[in-house]
Amino acid sequence: MSRVCDLTGKKVRTGKNVSFSNRHTARTFEPNLQEKKVWVPELGKFVKLKLSARAIRTIDRKGLAAALKSEGKSLKDVM
Repeated sequence: MSRVCDLTGKKVRTGKNVSFSNRHTARTFEPNLQEKKVWVPELGKFVKLKLSARAIRTIDRKGLAAALKSEGKSLKDVM
């Protein structure tokens, strides 16, 4: 299962844990992804998307069509 947001494209990043003794060990930064059903009025049905918490807030504020347009994507790209 890929850890990528369908709307924003956020994905897992890598970095280092740095201890008090300044040792560096590998770690990952995972996005806060949620499975969410979003109502699409154009289709008249729900679509299940994997979205980051930020993308969910954007959809709540703008709506799905406007959020997709601002990201340069269409409904076909996320389905």
